[in-house]
Amino acid sequence: MSKSLIIVESPAKAKTISQYLGKDYKVIASVGHIIDLPPKELGVDLENDFAPTYSVIRGKNRILNQLKKEAAAVDQVLLATDPDREGEAIAWHIANAIIGKNSNIARVRFWEITKKSVREAVAHPEELDMKRVNAQQARRVLDRLVGYKVSPVLWKTIAKGLSAGRVQSVALRLICEREAEIESFQPEEYWSLEALFANRQELQLRGTLFRLDGEKVAIGSEAEMEPVLADARRTDYQLESIQKRETSRKAPAPYITSTLQQDAARRLGFSARKIMTLAQQLYEGQDIGDGETVGLITYMRTDSRRVAPEAISELRDWLAEHHPDSLPAKPLTYASGSKAQDAHEAIRPTSALLTPESLQPYLSRDLFRLYQLIWSRFVASQMTPARFDQTTIDITGGRFTFRTTGSILRHPGWLAVYPDVKAKDGKQEAGIPDGLVEGEALDLRELFPDQHFTKPPPRFNESSLVKELDELGIGRPSTYASIISTIEVRNYVEKQDKRFTPTELGRTVNKILVRFFTDFFNVDFTARMEEGLDSIVNGGDWVDIVRTFYTPLEQRLTEVMEQRSAIKEKVTEKTGEDCPECSSELIYRWGRNGKFIGCSAFPKCRYTRSLEQNNRAAPKEIGIDCPQPDCDGQVVERTTRRGKIFYGCNRYPKCDFAVWDKPVITPCPACSHSYILVRENRSGTVYLCPECKQRFKPEEIAPDQAE
Repeated sequence: MSKSLIIVESPAKAKTISQYLGKDYKVIASVGHIIDLPPKELGVDLENDFAPTYSVIRGKNRILNQLKKEAAAVDQVLLATDPDREGEAIAWHIANAIIGKNSNIARVRFWEITKKSVREAVAHPEELDMKRVNAQQARRVLDRLVGYKVSPVLWKTIAKGLSAGRVQSVALRLICEREAEIESFQPEEYWSLEALFANRQELQLRGTLFRLDGEKVAIGSEAEMEPVLADARRTDYQLESIQKRETSRKAPAPYITSTLQQDAARRLGFSARKIMTLAQQLYEGQDIGDGETVGLITYMRTDSRRVAPEAISELRDWLAEHHPDSLPAKPLTYASGSKAQDAHEAIRPTSALLTPESLQPYLSRDLFRLYQLIWSRFVASQMTPARFDQTTIDITGGRFTFRTTGSILRHPGWLAVYPDVKAKDGKQEAGIPDGLVEGEALDLRELFPDQHFTKPPPRFNESSLVKELDELGIGRPSTYASIISTIEVRNYVEKQDKRFTPTELGRTVNKILVRFFTDFFNVDFTARMEEGLDSIVNGGDWVDIVRTFYTPLEQRLTEVMEQRSAIKEKVTEKTGEDCPECSSELIYRWGRNGKFIGCSAFPKCRYTRSLEQNNRAAPKEIGIDCPQPDCDGQVVERTTRRGKIFYGCNRYPKCDFAVWDKPVITPCPACSHSYILVRENRSGTVYLCPECKQRFKPEEIAPDQAE
């Protein structure tokens, strides 16, 4: 009989840990959360300090019974769920559920799944951290209150089944406001001027007009440019100055959750959901040959840039052998910010000696690319700066100052392992020839006027949206993937050329939330709430934090529900037609299949008519990477000859992936299949696994974003 039972969340994590411990330990998985707020009721006692009522998640009774059975048969139970607040809450729920079978329960935490870390954690068990539990509980309760109290306003004004979330509604607002900026943008014309010069030795260089009459250049039209060109042609020029100086670029810090999501989205084109799924797999362990499974990176949900001294020491030894000219005299450190949980580490490889090249035969293409990025960034973070020789040349004459600049990479430093597109390749930059002399006369050979127009701000892509949420303090980095996934699944936004645009439904939802709940779904208030929720970890009272948010919200809800008829009238879009069956006015309405035309006398009159959808002929991007192994295609929405929608890979016939329901790239909670499907029915949103066929409620997939 095993003396100790270790409980983790995922089967993959259980498999890896089992290899590190002897026969006295048994490791089993809870497969994520087993207990949560009930799915069909509020589950929060508003009259009793927001006390939550928890229940076993549907389909998890079998797992819970197994946990109880196994707990009763051992001397000790060790809860080894993830070392963040959500992991602490899962451990607390499990402890409460099994304490009747075994009261000898302890908590173990490790931030990397390696033999040394796991054995050390098991040898030094700790107590549950109720501050972290309360922080997660407050977040869960608050999100449930928003979902269950605000969503009915959308049901009564737009369509049944719509949902408002505390954080994702603010993300939707950011996307809608950016789209409004783009639509209202008025481009302004401006002109630039370049010139080609040569000296007596026929050494040529180009310069850009930098100053005109000693002022910043402001030429707004062709008519304004014409006299400038005429004056420039009759002016004599000289090479006024050549300034050379050495510049440097410091190494970037190792990744935290938000910067990993931004950089992997920008460099690899991965979605935030895919990045976190792959990172989870790297963290939980991969087979690296001879049947050995090893956790390859440290915990991927972190806002700390701290690195363990032993990891830095190992890396410096590796650098001394492979890049001795880029090894700094002492280790580099990076500030994490006041909100960081510095018990965590930055995201790094569990060993610098596990180079990407050595692991490539054992990893899928996407796992390898993400690991290579994490490894390279970590190694670069402990290397010397990249050094450049920068040259600035000013050419003057009369009213004009032209300037040209260039740089040469003299020492790559960290760029040797983590290339950056901003760096040059070390060659003399074109346009700045050797042999130029200060004060020498230059001949003007040619002018190149160019017309430009100011551009609107760009739409958000995955990387820039994560960056915006992070900088504004909206949500937590560990929730960014589910925030983005939620507003996509609900069809509030869609992707065009990998950038987010709000759908008509998303605009309508945002309009109602901004008009009637603007004080609650805005950046400043949501950021303050995040700070309040974070303060619970430091001892803040979670009930007071929730009350601070909910009391004014409850008052506003009462006012809004009294006006629901007027609200519905304001957002109702009329067609200008009469119903052919009862002569009432026809209006645009929303249903689970989208927008349609219906009678305003519903339910007395049930006349409906579908909208013409001419765009069905062309595949429509939905912003999801193809889940087939080693396929770099995108899943697109297609239509059969009979008009039925399905989802398939745009690399067909090279890739034959096709499903009827919309795929979501997140592992199945039951069997860890790489993706699940989302289906909308009369009861709401249901997720199902194509592999094990099990169905899940939204809260079983992403509890913090389910409402």
